[in-house]
Amino acid sequence: MRRKSRAITIDEVASLAKVSPMTVSRVVNGKGNVREATRERVMRAVDKLGYTPNLAASTLAAAQNTRIALIYTNPSGAYLRELLVGVLHVASRTAIQLVIDYWDDLDADAERKAARRLAQGVSGVILPPPLCESEAAVQELVRAKVPVVAIASGRFNDRICCVRIDEFSAAREITEHLIAQGHRRIGYIKGRSDMTASEHRFEGFRAALDAAGIPLDRLLVQPGDYTYRSGLVAAEKLLSRRTLPSAIFASNDDMAAAAVSVAHRRGLDVPRDLSVVGFDDSSSATTVWPELTTVRQPIATMADAAVDILLRSIRNGEHGQRTIVDEMFAHQLVQRQSVAPPPVEAAARKRGR
Repeated sequence: MRRKSRAITIDEVASLAKVSPMTVSRVVNGKGNVREATRERVMRAVDKLGYTPNLAASTLAAAQNTRIALIYTNPSGAYLRELLVGVLHVASRTAIQLVIDYWDDLDADAERKAARRLAQGVSGVILPPPLCESEAAVQELVRAKVPVVAIASGRFNDRICCVRIDEFSAAREITEHLIAQGHRRIGYIKGRSDMTASEHRFEGFRAALDAAGIPLDRLLVQPGDYTYRSGLVAAEKLLSRRTLPSAIFASNDDMAAAAVSVAHRRGLDVPRDLSVVGFDDSSSATTVWPELTTVRQPIATMADAAVDILLRSIRNGEHGQRTIVDEMFAHQLVQRQSVAPPPVEAAARKRGR
């Protein structure tokens, strides 16, 4: 008699059924290309021996044959590092094959061709910003029936899955924090104009001003594209005005760090003379002095979730199912040393003590 503690192996089932272990694997995993008579013989052997498939091993084997592509062209190195940490973490856990592709300043036609080529060799695709809102790439991948998960999109497309935060609420919350400190003249550095997430952040900023009865000064709004360089240019313009803003809200940490640099170069103390806030809570937020008050977007966690959703989509697709997931993650206001009451307000508070 066999000891009950010993697990039956797939080789024993194959030997009893007089087939190969690969055939047994196909039968127990519901794969095709097995004759009905052979399938019945294998199942009789499975029942007789009490064989239980190792689901963890089969999942791992399936993942090892799954190629997932991460396409990037993100101008923020800090954001990209956080993103890669999340993707690599789940890739090592599931043993998927990760393909990293770099699309540098491709026009719509070039993106279409690149997506068509990529679709031939991968099972799924992750699109981080700004490619998460590339209509050309999404259209081509959907046409090829390749599952796609967009990270940090403003949910522009209902044909693909998405992981994101509430950009509007996050931007409104951090603007309300500045207003609560007494700031009324607040400069704003916008993000990329081709992303709905950028617009949602700006709308959140405007909503907080409106609720506080503060009129929007268009001269205090400068364009940016999420790069440190664009933050330098925007901050120079804001801090060259005759009447300076008492605070600057930059749409990401890279641009906020640039604003701090410009302030220091102009002899302004942050936060005594100028408060600065960012967005994302990437490594840029803690590599400047003072460290930035910012909105924490769980970038690595969102990337981890994107891979999990993609694997589920791939498995569902194999069974003829199609599920679109739109997963919203919580953001967090992180308060550090870059915010203080404006000089006049600070003096008034000091007198009131």
